[in-house]
Amino acid sequence: MIEVRNLSKTYPGGVEAVRRIDFDVGAGEVFGLLGPNGAGKSTTVGMLTTTIVPTDGTARLGGFDVATEPLRARSISSVVFQDAVVDRVLTGRQHLDLHARLWGVDAAAAPARIDELADALGLATLLERPLASYSGGERRRLEIARALVSDPQVLFLDEPTVGLDPRIRHELLDVIADLRTRREMTVLVTTHYLDEAERLCDRVAIIHAGRIVALDTPAALLAGLGREIVELRVAGDPGSALSRLRARGVAGGDAFAVGATVTVPLHDRGAGDAITAIDELGLAHAIGTRKPTLDDVYLRLTGDRLAEAA
Repeated sequence: MIEVRNLSKTYPGGVEAVRRIDFDVGAGEVFGLLGPNGAGKSTTVGMLTTTIVPTDGTARLGGFDVATEPLRARSISSVVFQDAVVDRVLTGRQHLDLHARLWGVDAAAAPARIDELADALGLATLLERPLASYSGGERRRLEIARALVSDPQVLFLDEPTVGLDPRIRHELLDVIADLRTRREMTVLVTTHYLDEAERLCDRVAIIHAGRIVALDTPAALLAGLGREIVELRVAGDPGSALSRLRARGVAGGDAFAVGATVTVPLHDRGAGDAITAIDELGLAHAIGTRKPTLDDVYLRLTGDRLAEAA
């Protein structure tokens, strides 16, 4: 449903926001672009939604080229942008009715469709209120309902929960997850929240400095680091500590150091044996074990902690 080949965007001044990325998204798949602010996620969505002209490469939605057939690409897709775009004077129903008319939804069918979306997104009791009275989470749900009025084949969600408090964010994730059970739709979501990527996405592309550095299912990306990792803070040079751990056979090629912290995926090695060997080398003043996260995957690939880079 989404085909991207060598897609690039260079802004004036030579800023390369997106650098020759490739990926496909199948029909009905929820696909995530995971990375910090400035990684190229929103620029990628802008090109796929025809609001940003690519510098090079191609992208197709349902077979329609976003550069040469923008109206056809738009006709089968919809987007919820990172920044809220709503008319606060209108009521929720007026807002959805306006967009139904703009999208050419049959006038006789529009009221029932609006009510259906309001029920699905928990907006039924809010439709007659002006948007100025909506909370941030309620406005976000209305924006998703607005994007669904046209019954798109492809839905883009650009940082859908950014700026929301944890409870509202959790509720909105439930709403988004429920969408795939209600309708056959391809969804591309951008995020820098690890739990969103793991919870919502069938596959995730990790994007860093405009390039895709990994692409797989969340489970497969995590499996690459094994079932458990040892994390230690070293008193001396982390690079030297990493070299000594590798020479001892404790660390493999996928171990990495960031700041004073060295992370060692264990794979088939027992945690007890690894900790004993590290103690014998006298490298760590703090040590612990835990399950790997997508943040560890990102750290190993880029050297930046995702939460801090976002």
